[in-house]
Parts: sequence; structure tokens; C-alpha cells
Amino acid sequence: MHHHGYLWVGAKERFDQEALRRPPHPEPPPAGCRPELIQRYREVAAEFPTVDLPPLETAYWLFKPRSLVRGTWDEPNDAAAWVGACVAEYAPRFASERARGFTDFAVLVNSATERLGSGGDVSLGFYLERPSYLSLAVVTCSPNRSKPELTCPVGPGAIS
Repeated sequence: MHHHGYLWVGAKERFDQEALRRPPHPEPPPAGCRPELIQRYREVAAEFPTVDLPPLETAYWLFKPRSLVRGTWDEPNDAAAWVGACVAEYAPRFASERARGFTDFAVLVNSATERLGSGGDVSLGFYLERPSYLSLAVVTCSPNRSKPELTCPVGPGAIS
């Protein structure tokens, strides 16, 4: 078991493009349905695997290109420390004053370590100024508990 980290920062309006954040339905629309539905299905089927937007289900990060992996760790505490460092880095840009005042990174890191150590995934999101959005995720791999059919994007022996 190992863990992959993902980070996405972008415009809130782009993050809200939910059709590109979910995998296409396993079956295409039936023949004879409205052409715009068929076209939209084709767009989503082509874009979902490659678009850098955070997927609605955390495990689907594993379906994305290897280039989106920001780090890979064998130990849950190392992956959780990365999450804590990312939150600390972006905290001054959080949209709300209350969120900017968050200082208990040890609780965040300990919670993430526990979750990852039990084979779960960690996914966090924060509104930033402008309005932007920060999405952080650490996905447990080999296999993932919620989507065991998804393969490792990095491949065996490539853990750094």
C-alpha cells in the first residue's frame, strides 16, 4: 500500500464544471436520442480521463494522468505531513478570516495519518480569494478501498 498526493488550484467557476469531474456513464446514450446528449457524452468520455479538475469521487484521481501526481509516499504519516504543509502554505489565501486563522495543523495531520493508515483516502477543499478553490487529495493505492479496479498511475517500483 502506498499513497499519491494531488493538488489543484483554480477558478471556482472551472471547479464547478461538474460534468467534467465525474466519469461518463458506462453505457453511452441510446441510438436515436437527442444529438446534443450524444455529443455531450462524447465530450465527457474524452475529457474526463485527462482533465486536471478534481474528480467528484476521490479515488478517480487514480484514473488521471501520472503527471498530476504531486508526490508518492509509502508511509501514511509522510503523505499526511504533505497535506499539512500544503494547507499551511495556502492558509493565508483562504477566503474567510476564520479559515485563515486555522492553526491546529497537528490535528489535521494526525487525522489524515489515521485515515490513510486504515486504507482510506483524504480529500480537502478550501475557498481561496478571487474566488478560487484549492483541492487537496491523498489517495491510497494498490488497491484503493473504494475503487479497487483502478490501477496505480505510477506503476510498480516507481515510488519516490
